[in-house]
Amino acid sequence: MTKKLKIDFVSDVSCPWCAVGLASLQTALDRVGPGVQVDIRFQPFELNPHMAPQGEDTTEHLSRKYGSTPEQAAAIRETIRARGAELGFVFNLDKRSRIYNTFDAHRLLHWAEIEGHQLALKKALLKAYFTDGEDPSNHVVLVRLAGEVGLDAQRASEILAKDEFAAEVRKQEQFYLEQGIHSVPAVVINDRHLISGGQPPEVFEQALRQLAAG
Repeated sequence: MTKKLKIDFVSDVSCPWCAVGLASLQTALDRVGPGVQVDIRFQPFELNPHMAPQGEDTTEHLSRKYGSTPEQAAAIRETIRARGAELGFVFNLDKRSRIYNTFDAHRLLHWAEIEGHQLALKKALLKAYFTDGEDPSNHVVLVRLAGEVGLDAQRASEILAKDEFAAEVRKQEQFYLEQGIHSVPAVVINDRHLISGGQPPEVFEQALRQLAAG
């Protein structure tokens, strides 16, 4: 008998541990097999909601926000790169020279859920930023990615040119903040069970099997 689970994946497209967490979750789902069907919805979270349009140098940003030295930041980058490699996700963090505002990306992701292409767009956004070093706040980049995953590029351009879905994204962001989620990724299963951080596949697999059996 197939068990259905609802997963709300709260994350930001500029969060490297979110890329790790998603790859890890998908690995776990592959291991669990067809006996567990999941409905994954990506919920918005902005690590830097007040980031200026031009972005900020990554090293300077990490130093200012977390007090990280360049050496500490380099060690963290290597840890992230290695974790990604284990899961088949390529981090080229030397290309990620700036941190950007991601609100418009979240607006497109909200629309992509309605259109049935949210997972594909989420993965494309993470690859564009972390593998290819592209700017996820750039409308040209966002429209191109939308078209590449099967969405209407013209419609994407129209959404970005206006404030469509801005209120909906802010409402969801506020909802999860009020639920006590202040770091991502945060994976909420069936509205009740929280798994925090870029956990290894085994953690997700165990949780999925337990909930499916319950």
